[in-house]
Amino acid sequence: MDIIELSMHLIDEDTDQPRYQFDEEALQELMKSIDELGLLSPIKVRTVPGGRYKIIYGNRRYKASQMLGRPTIPCIVSNVTDETEIYLEQIAENLTREGFSPIEEAEAFHKLLNDPKFSSSTKFLSSRLGKPESYIKNKCELLKFGGAVKKLIVSGTEIRKDKLTEDQLLPLKDLPLEHRDPLALIMARDEMPVSDVKKIAKLFKDKTISSGTKDKLLYKSGHELLETWSVYEQNRAERSKPAAAKAAKSDKAGQKEAAPAAAAQAQAAVPAGIAVPAAPQQQRSGLTPLESRLQQLLAALPAGGALPESEAEAAAAPQDREQFAQDVERLIETLESHLAAWKSVQELTKAGLLTASAAAE
Repeated sequence: MDIIELSMHLIDEDTDQPRYQFDEEALQELMKSIDELGLLSPIKVRTVPGGRYKIIYGNRRYKASQMLGRPTIPCIVSNVTDETEIYLEQIAENLTREGFSPIEEAEAFHKLLNDPKFSSSTKFLSSRLGKPESYIKNKCELLKFGGAVKKLIVSGTEIRKDKLTEDQLLPLKDLPLEHRDPLALIMARDEMPVSDVKKIAKLFKDKTISSGTKDKLLYKSGHELLETWSVYEQNRAERSKPAAAKAAKSDKAGQKEAAPAAAAQAQAAVPAGIAVPAAPQQQRSGLTPLESRLQQLLAALPAGGALPESEAEAAAAPQDREQFAQDVERLIETLESHLAAWKSVQELTKAGLLTASAAAE
């Protein structure tokens, strides 16, 4: 790509380009750099009728060189004529440069999406500029705010007094205009972090709070609004307690009604032929049949899990190994069946589904 020196008087600025805000201090620093080191990067221009050129990108470098009184400037000359391609190139170039404000970006995206001259789509812009569709949509949301708010929007995420980041603004974007802009200005004045902005936005989105009350809240500071949100959330939690208690009471009543059937299911879970035999009579006064079965089983089982040493020695050399193995297998199956049945009883008891009346059946 050839770079040629062009006379400054043959070059015109592009007044329709995406970037139009130029920080004076930054421009002075650029002038100083060019004066000391020269222009390190050429500007790009395109040919226009009458033997003139119009800037595609490099307006700041052109302005600084012009202020220094330089007669020529190094340029890359393009013959492109497609307006969409030119505008996309201008946006892509500015996205790599410092000082391209979020509002300038938003306006550029909005122009490409809505100007009949371009008629682009979000998907098309995303693919051409290498930005997610959500990035483009969020930038356009900034245009919902009024001029006073837009002037405060800056790039980055640092919270600064009387400045606003995109992250601070986005939680407010869906509020009515009469609340959206005043709140944004309060957030800027009081340097409210994003997490607090989200809470305050939630307060103003609550449909149970009247519009008149919300109007009065706009006279508060950001920190007072945060306190209001905290108190409101506490009160709402308190109001919800009676409803929760009523629902719990209703659930408990339903569980009691289900207990007899659940207990019957627990007893039915014990396989036929291996259930613990019912006690001919209760061992203690007031014991239910289920309690009696449990006491009988506990009395039948030896304490601990290990076999006595003499029994272990006898098991080491059974007279009929095959029969012994079959008996051990049957014992394990029986114990596992009992275990499954009693675990079912245990779960019902813990859940409060097994009542004394159900256990007696």
